[in-house]
Amino acid sequence: MSDLSGLGPILLVGCGKMGGALLEGWLARGLKREDCFIVEPSPDHPGRGLGVRDARDAAGIDPAFVPKVVLLAVKPQVMEDAAPPLRRLVGSGTFVLSIAAGRTLASFERIFGADAAILRAMPNTPAAVGRGISVLVANKNASAQQRQAAERLMAAVGATGWVEDEGLIDAVTGLSGSGPAYVFLLVEAMAEAGVRQGLPPDLAMRLARETVAGAGELLHRSSEAASTLRKNVTSPKGTTQAALDVLMAEPGLGELMARAIEAATRRGRELAK
Repeated sequence: MSDLSGLGPILLVGCGKMGGALLEGWLARGLKREDCFIVEPSPDHPGRGLGVRDARDAAGIDPAFVPKVVLLAVKPQVMEDAAPPLRRLVGSGTFVLSIAAGRTLASFERIFGADAAILRAMPNTPAAVGRGISVLVANKNASAQQRQAAERLMAAVGATGWVEDEGLIDAVTGLSGSGPAYVFLLVEAMAEAGVRQGLPPDLAMRLARETVAGAGELLHRSSEAASTLRKNVTSPKGTTQAALDVLMAEPGLGELMARAIEAATRRGRELAK
C-alpha cells in the first residue's frame, strides 16, 4: 500500500460519493488532513466528518492554500461553472486531475491554459469499498512525476491502468465506468427469474446477490481466466450447460453486452462534443 504522506496539498473539488471515497482512501494511506481542502456546496458532504477544511465555492478557499493537485470530482454538466474559478490556483507546479466522463483534455486546456498539466481518470463505483479500477490518460505537459502522483491517488481506491490514446477513455467508461450497473442489473434479472420458478422474492434476491458477490470474489482471487472458471462449473449436459446454451446462443448475452457497451461508449463521445 503506497504511502501518500507528502503528496499534497490537494484541492478536492466535489465531495460526493466518488470524491468522498477518494478522500477516505487518501487519508487511510497517510495523507495529512491539513494537506487537503474541499470545495463542495453541499453542507453534509462525506468529508465533513473527517476533519478536512472545506468551502462552498472557490471564493472560500484559504488564500494560503497552494495545491500541487486540483482533483475535479464534480459532475460533467457543472464543470463549466466549477472549473474556471480555479484557474488562479493552477501554476507551473500544479496538475489537474479530472474524473468527469466526457470532458476531454483539450477542454481543460482551454480552461487552465495550453501549458497546464492535465490528466483524466475514469474510476468506477466499487471505489467506495476500495475495489474500484481507474484508467488514466495524460496530456503532453504532465511530467513522469505527475503521472506517478496521479496514479498513486487513484490507487487509493483500487487498481489502475493507463491508455495513451484519450479516445479509448470512452470505451473504458462504457466497460468499467458504467459496468457496475450491468452487474446490479444481472442480480435483479437472476432474482426475478428465480421468482418465476417459484422461489420467494427475498430468498431469490439473497441467492442472486450472494452468487454474484461470491463469483466475483472467486474471480478476484483466482489467476485463471474467466472462461476457465466458467468451464470449471459447467458439466456436460448438466443444468449449467442447459442455461449457458440459452445465454450463449445467437444473439445471446455476448451480443447484447457488446451492444450495451457500444451505446455507452457512443454516449461518452457525445458528451465530449
